[in-house]
Amino acid sequence: MIGSEIFRIAIRNIRANKMRSLLTMLGIIIGVSAVILLSAVGRGATDSVTSRIESLGSNIIQIMPGGGSFGGVSLGQGSGAPLTMADVAAIQAQDNAVKAVAPLLSSNAQVVWRSNNYQTSIQGTTANYSEAKPTPLAEGRSFTSWEVAHSATVALLGTTVVQNLFSAGVNPIGQTIDINQIPFTVIGVLATEGTNGFINQDDRIIIPITTDQNLLDGTTDLTGIYVSAKSASLMNLAQAEITATLRAANHLTPNEPNDFNILNQATILSTLTSVTGILTKLLAGIAAISLVVGGIGIMNIMLVSVTERTREIGIRKAIGATRRAILAQFVVEAVLVSTLGGVIGVIIGVAGALGGEVLFHLPHLLDTNSVIVAFIFALAVGVVFGVYPARRAANLNPINALRFE
Repeated sequence: MIGSEIFRIAIRNIRANKMRSLLTMLGIIIGVSAVILLSAVGRGATDSVTSRIESLGSNIIQIMPGGGSFGGVSLGQGSGAPLTMADVAAIQAQDNAVKAVAPLLSSNAQVVWRSNNYQTSIQGTTANYSEAKPTPLAEGRSFTSWEVAHSATVALLGTTVVQNLFSAGVNPIGQTIDINQIPFTVIGVLATEGTNGFINQDDRIIIPITTDQNLLDGTTDLTGIYVSAKSASLMNLAQAEITATLRAANHLTPNEPNDFNILNQATILSTLTSVTGILTKLLAGIAAISLVVGGIGIMNIMLVSVTERTREIGIRKAIGATRRAILAQFVVEAVLVSTLGGVIGVIIGVAGALGGEVLFHLPHLLDTNSVIVAFIFALAVGVVFGVYPARRAANLNPINALRFE
């Protein structure tokens, strides 16, 4: 039996059982499309996180209270000494490598404008915050050192807050909003930054830290401190100076570990890239399980097909069909089913990745390698799970097969 005839018979058998063939392909379709889609979204998320962090600059250092960390990233504030404005002043005095220092005090609050209200993050800081951590404005102005010194009730709003709080067409500049029932004047709108990791950078309000401490939060303990080094080449020196300054301020002995965390952009970028990469591979691996399930489905249906076509197999053997020809016939049918399922899965996966970006603004980055690997894996599934039914058909005794009812 020549190859073209084997292929023709396989096509005929698939067409004769269209619905069963489609249901058999379903596991392969879901598996291939899921692998491609999840890989694309995972790579897109990694690329998005990377670009966001890199956009902050390579000379930014973040200090957080607490001593526990994993891979350079803090797992929590722990029980270390709190960060205070005295620490900010001490770090600012280290002018060999430090360019700018800004404290950060974060909390959540209810914000009201007329009849609209919205829950968002409130961040208190100083006038040089944008020097320590680049924070461009879309419109308006930032607050001044005088306004910080006098606890002025002025605010800078993120674009998400503006969209959720104000009516369409209303210019937020100059509007009065209530934060925890205290009136604030909007003096600026922050430029859109998007999501940094898992945090929406546009869903926040920035106010003078003295206003936050005196009127809202009531605490002197800081959430963190941002520091910008004079250049990327001075990052190590800046970190060393900050470490020595804070250890001295907290009266730590040489044998005691730091009770604070110092993170730089390179450390955060490396850790987040590693985490998102692992998650992408994990999700793709979970999706690939459905390919194995699809292969089991192919094997089961092919076994049913062997049983249904037992007399046909007996007749073909009786008129001279070889064991190899019968084996090839059923393997080709299984591979053809998995190939068609793989093609449909590739189309759905690529369309889903592109459609997700357009409809839901999901980041994606299609990877040709993941498409090729998923498709080849689908073909391999067809071969592996088609061999057993094919061997069973090829090993049938023609006499017993002809007697089969």
